[in-house]
Amino acid sequence: MYSRKIVGAEVHDSDSADHAVHLVRRTALAESIATQDIKPSYSRPRVSDDNACAESLFRTAKYRPEFPIKGFASLDEARVWTAGFVHWYNVEHRHSGIGYVSPQQRHVGADRAILAARHALYEQARQRHPERWSGSARNWSHISVVALNPEREAVVKRNVSDQHIQQRAAWLRRQPP
Repeated sequence: MYSRKIVGAEVHDSDSADHAVHLVRRTALAESIATQDIKPSYSRPRVSDDNACAESLFRTAKYRPEFPIKGFASLDEARVWTAGFVHWYNVEHRHSGIGYVSPQQRHVGADRAILAARHALYEQARQRHPERWSGSARNWSHISVVALNPEREAVVKRNVSDQHIQQRAAWLRRQPP
């Protein structure tokens, strides 16, 4: 989830492994994913609704004001809406998880310059009017690791590390002096 950019989307009238394989291959070629050391996000085999990244994106789509409450009237209408959503999400949407830049800006590497300019602007404003600032300025530094639920991942990592330490200590206790 480096950039959160939607790199491929298609709408079909049925769920099919063939459709998925075609989309993944076409997207991987178009975006050169294999050469960028980017790890794809997977669901469990034959379980289409357990990919947290995809589910989060579906929620964002369904909460857009223009999302049709009663569904789409036709497949073509769904395709047109999806194309518009993908454009909005990738180009116009400023994502909090990547420093309020668009996924497209992050994907092409423009986020570093944007975040640096924001940092400079905040520092200038703070120097001009220090009385307006009660605390520190917003952190506009580049976010190197993007996660869907970073708090949970930190807890899991800490617990795995603690478990490893406990296992190592138990092993050392079993060793002869």
